[in-house]
Formats: sequence, structure tokens, C-alpha cells
Amino acid sequence: MMRGRSDGAQKKRLLTSVGVVAVFLVFLYVYFGSKSGGESALEYGSRLRKLGSSYLGGDEDGDLGSKDDTSSKFSLDDGEDGLIPKSFPVCDDRHSELIPCLDRHLIYQMRLKLDLSLMEHYERHCPLPERRYNCLIPPPPGYKVPIKWPKSRDEVWKANIPHTHLAHEKSDQNWMVVKGDKISFPGGGTHFHYGADKYIASIANMLNFSNNNLNNEGRLRTVFDVGCGVASFGGYLLSSDIIAMSLAPNDVHQNQIQFALERGIPAYLGVLGTKRLPYPSRSFEFAHCSRCRIDWLQRDGILLLELDRVLRPGGYFAYSSPEAYAQDEEDLRIWREMSALVERMCWKIAAKRNQTVVWVKPLTNDCYMERAPGTQPPLCPSDNDPDAVWGVNMEACISRYSDHDHNNQGSGLAPWPARLTAPPPRLADFGYSSDMWEKDLQLWRRRVENYWNLLGSKISSDTIRNVMDMKANLGSFAAALKDKNVWVMNVVAEDGPNTLKLVYDRGLIGTTHNWCEAFSTYPRTYDLLHAWSVLSDIEKKGCSGEDLLIEIDRILRPTGFVIFRDKQPIIDFVKKYLGPLHWEAVATSDSTTNQDEEGDDVVLIVQKKLWLTSESFRDTE
Repeated sequence: MMRGRSDGAQKKRLLTSVGVVAVFLVFLYVYFGSKSGGESALEYGSRLRKLGSSYLGGDEDGDLGSKDDTSSKFSLDDGEDGLIPKSFPVCDDRHSELIPCLDRHLIYQMRLKLDLSLMEHYERHCPLPERRYNCLIPPPPGYKVPIKWPKSRDEVWKANIPHTHLAHEKSDQNWMVVKGDKISFPGGGTHFHYGADKYIASIANMLNFSNNNLNNEGRLRTVFDVGCGVASFGGYLLSSDIIAMSLAPNDVHQNQIQFALERGIPAYLGVLGTKRLPYPSRSFEFAHCSRCRIDWLQRDGILLLELDRVLRPGGYFAYSSPEAYAQDEEDLRIWREMSALVERMCWKIAAKRNQTVVWVKPLTNDCYMERAPGTQPPLCPSDNDPDAVWGVNMEACISRYSDHDHNNQGSGLAPWPARLTAPPPRLADFGYSSDMWEKDLQLWRRRVENYWNLLGSKISSDTIRNVMDMKANLGSFAAALKDKNVWVMNVVAEDGPNTLKLVYDRGLIGTTHNWCEAFSTYPRTYDLLHAWSVLSDIEKKGCSGEDLLIEIDRILRPTGFVIFRDKQPIIDFVKKYLGPLHWEAVATSDSTTNQDEEGDDVVLIVQKKLWLTSESFRDTE
């Protein structure tokens, strides 16, 4: 009897052990994903490292970092040879907000030695090719097609950005409020609890602008809002024909920019750290910091000098912060030191009231030349290019104006909206004539009209809000969209003609970028991407076209559109991936079907389908 009980106990223990192992194996299977359902990309450097592994017929164990890795090439002539996957794996839900070049997990895994006090950990650090994810970013559970502009300025779906900590943390400042299945934005901020509109009008009143309108009869058009929160300041400027580049890092308030873009407000992920901002010199008429918690005195005022670089002659800096009004000893010390610094930089107080001070830059170089020898900060060396920005370190020096700006006592730009089409003075820097400028504008007007005709019934007046021109050149694509209710992020290549300064001169906004890397934005933030010869350009650099298509998919909102304009082989290449990317072709056009098409360019317009993971679908149900 005793032996029988012992054998039974052993059998029971064995069955229990087998059960535990079985449960563990099931857990692993669910966690890592089955082959039929797509595999989860759990960390950089995992088995699904990049296109070119087993999904494209490559050697999974090969050296993916090798320059001879042909999987990173376009393989335009391969035809139907089995290299194109039937589907791409889907990243697990933890990566629904992945920003590859601003990913803290990557920084941790790569053990990068970064100076946290200089904000280096909020700057771009991109994964090497062998460490890239090669999976599609899923929407969060319960994702819905975003609310349309202009209603989106004031409310978004909570499911699309399921982060409410800012609503609780900033509850006394009226940033945002959770209301059922939506998040609303009353327009408040740290220093404008009663609404951005009233705050903006008060600044205009301080500067004696007519009708308390900050646009100053069209002379103030481009604004830089640093540490922008959820970008209500920029959102409320739009009704005054002012466009703001709202900037904030992916920091402890990590979803600020995601909220801004979901609302349909221009915004960009970035930080004042060690690298120059990705904007040319003299880009903005007005800069703004409302309690942006930036130490402007650090490193000999280097951050304030970077702000100075991007401000135009006669540009303003509005600063709303305790240092401008508080009377405790520390705030008074900071105010005295900051006042002394900006005075040496030749800034003057234009107005000061309540919690806000507004400084103004000089119109010419005269003040700089009249400073006593040895005055700090110094003038930048003559060989220092103030427009070089991609990966360029900031310097604690003052960027002088060009001879043209100095002699004209300002940038010489026409008021808005005339400046959108008027040839800007800096056009001569590129050897372009006014006639070439006008021809470029007319060309893109015809092309945009053709695009909208091709989109046809797929879009209505409020379908598209956030637009990106991936190769902006002179900005004429964006200029041709003036009468549409959209805004455009104009992207200029880091290694081509620095035409971004012309984009800003015509009253538009944009950034510098290298499309061999991921863009600094959250997933699902743009309704329309315009890709004019972008794939051809990165092919010449030896970068992966497949990687770029996955990056485009990451940026694009579900139901959003991509307009590819390229050579026929490139268009054929894109068509091979429509199925794996869950895209569908909407329209095509070339010179044989449309006489307005020039040369051998072919147009392909695709739309991203709204697809959900099983978890997302469950939550939606």
C-alpha cells in the first residue's frame, strides 16, 4: 500500500511537471508568435534584424553589416524570383510607438556613454543596419481613424494615444482633459492657463502690433516653439496665418509631440542638446519658450546662441518663466546673468509685462562690430557655415548676418502670403533666376492638380491634414497646396543643395534629413507622403529600399496615402511590396496617359489599409 501511494505521488509529480513545461512552452509560443501569425521583434539585434534575412532569401547567419550584402540593394531586375516576402512580420504591441532613432532601449542595449546633463540621450542615435527592426508597427488596441481637422485641434481619440499621465500631471495648467473615449485640449499651458489665444494676443499687444494680431500684417510668419508641450501655442497661431515648428524631446512627457501631430498641429521631435537644430540660419521671425525648463546659461550660453542662429534679423524671443518676474534670490540671479548675456549678444528688451519678457535681435551687424575686444560670446569664425546642421555640433559663438541682410537691415522678405511665391533674396545663393523660380512653381501646381485628380473620390476637403514632402527642393509642392487645409513638413536632404533656407524664406517649415535613417516622429503621424525620386536617391547611396518602405509605413496613418513619383523600375519595385505592406494601389499616371507629365516619371498613388492585430481587434470589438 505504501509503495502504491509512493508510485501514485511520483506519477502525479510527473504529470504536474509535464503540465508546467507544457504551459511554459505555450507561453513561449504565444509570446514570440507563430510563423503563421508573424513573429515579434523583441529587441534590436534579434533574429528579425532587417530585410535581407530569411524573409528575402538571404543567409540568416551571414554578416548583415557587410558592405557586400546585396540584400540591401533594390534588386530591381530580380522579377518574380521569390525574394519578395508574402507578408512582413508584425512587431509586438510594445513597439506600437517605436521611434527607431530616439529609442531608449537601443541606447541601453548599445551601452552608449552619453552625457545626460547635456541631453545627449534625447538626441538621435540610430540603430546599425543589423540592429534594425524589420517588422510593421501595429496600431494600439482600439485604434480609430483620427478625428478630422479643425475639430482635431481640440480633441483626439484616447485609444490612439492611450497616455493620460499628462492630463493628471498638468491638471492645474489646462493642457489636456480626459473625457470618456476622447482627450480634449482646452488650449492651456504652463504660463497661459486661461488659453493660448489670450496669451498670444497679449504678446502682440506688448509689441504694439495692430489688432493684437501677432502676424504683424504678414511680417511675422514662422515661429519656433521650444519645449512646446502639446503644442497648443502653435495650434492657436494657425488662425493668424502663422505657422510654428513646435519642438519637444521624447522625455518624461514623452507623448507631447505625438499629441500635437494627432491634433493636426505641425511638430517635430528634437532637443537643444549638443547638435545644431536641423534648421538653417535665419529661419524664424519669432521664438518662444514658456517655462520650457532649459538652462539657457549653461556652457557659455550655447543654447541661447543656437536660438540666435535660427532667428532672423529683428527676430523676437518671448520668454515666459519665473526668471522673468520672480523675486526670490535664485531667480533674480538667473535673470541678472541672462540679461547680461543677451545684452552682450546685442539683444534688446522689446517689451516686458507680468510673466513675460520679449527680446529682439539687431537688424544689422553694427552692434557686433562695436563690442569691446574680447567680449564674450565671440563672433563665429568666417569659415563657420551657419546653415550646416546635420550632425554638426553647436558652438558658443554669434552667427553674423550676410552682407545682403546687413546692407538691407533685415532679410528683405515680402509679407505673407506674398512671400510664398515671391523669389527670396537667398535664391541667388543657388544661382537660380526668378524665371526658374516661377517655372518650378507652375510645374508643381500642375503636378498637384494632377495628384488631386488621381485621388478623386478617395479624398474630401478634410481627408488630409498632415503632409510630408520627402524631397522638398524649393518647396513648390507645399506652395501649390496653399488653398488646401493642410500643412507640410518639407524635408531636404542633408547632402544636397541646402534649399531648406528657401523653404523657410517663403514662409513654410521643414527639416533636414537622411532617408537612409528613420525620421524623428512617432508612428502614424502623417496623412500623405510625397516621395519624388526619394527611392532613386537612396539607391545611389546603397541604402535599403525595403527599409525605407517600412519606414514610410511606420510614419503613415492608417488610410493615409503615399504619392510615389519616380522612374518605372522604381515604381515596379514598390508594386512588389504592396501586399506585404497592406497597401493598395489607388492610381497610376505617366506621360502616355497624362500629357502634363514631364519626362519619364511615373506616378503611383497608394493607400495604407487599416489593419489590426488580434489584440487590437479584440479591444475594438
